Amino acid sequence: MNDYKALKTFLLAAEKRNFAQVARELDMTPAAVTRAIAALEDDLGVQLFVRTTRQVSLTTDGAVFAAQVQGAIEALEKARKDVRNANKADQGRLRISAPTWFGKAVLPPILSGFRQLYPKMSFEISLSDGLVDIVDDDYDLAIRISSQPSDKFTIWRKIRVVPRILVAAPGSRYVDMQHPNELTPDDCLAYSGESRRENWVLSDGGSSMTISAGRAFSANSGEVLADMAADGAGVAMLPGFHISEHLRTGRLVHVLQGWAPPELWLTLYYPPYQALPPRIASFSKFFEEQVASHMTMLD
Repeated sequence: MNDYKALKTFLLAAEKRNFAQVARELDMTPAAVTRAIAALEDDLGVQLFVRTTRQVSLTTDGAVFAAQVQGAIEALEKARKDVRNANKADQGRLRISAPTWFGKAVLPPILSGFRQLYPKMSFEISLSDGLVDIVDDDYDLAIRISSQPSDKFTIWRKIRVVPRILVAAPGSRYVDMQHPNELTPDDCLAYSGESRRENWVLSDGGSSMTISAGRAFSANSGEVLADMAADGAGVAMLPGFHISEHLRTGRLVHVLQGWAPPELWLTLYYPPYQALPPRIASFSKFFEEQVASHMTMLD
């Protein structure tokens, strides 16, 4: 950054018109300031200052050069400051992707609590139930509720298990089912990020079976699926947090209780950092500690 330091010295000299004052402000000797300006003039091949015994003043070339480099130096200074702040545990900006329901119901109090501890932190939150490309979309981290990640180019951190259950409307024919083979693909309301069919794998602890779901209806919103199931449209397989209120009020009931799908995980995804930046590591630790108080929403 020698050129950067020389340009900062030049711009301060252009403002102060006094090399001795520049030396004091930059903690340099007057001779060092003189050498820096002379080296810059030699590199540019022009004279930047007219020097007298009392002061220095910009030449025409010097004034033009100062006007041209001022914005670039300010931008570089801001970039240097942003990078330094980004690598502090208590400063900087976090760009986070989160599932829609989780981002609305669970994330806000966690963010508020973190900002109380670290008021210099700022956030950009994007809510989406689909998987994001964390690198190309430029996120610092993503919160996901999904099966085990298969992307080998990201890193991830399992926070806790998120169980799923099969639910249907009380009074519907699905309540009396004893075995999953009583379900048809038309009965099963599928969750799909692209609103397509999915396969349900159900196990009773000893045997397992696979059911095609979504022939009649699929959606990329758990809330929509919960409402459709509550209206008697079929059976939905959802995490507890999507259906807790429906179960509490009796709009939905747990069906085929002896059969369960594979568990999902609440997971933090990261770009392929060699080491987590301090601000991301501090938020991740806080998130893992605080989300425990919301565990009932996830069960």
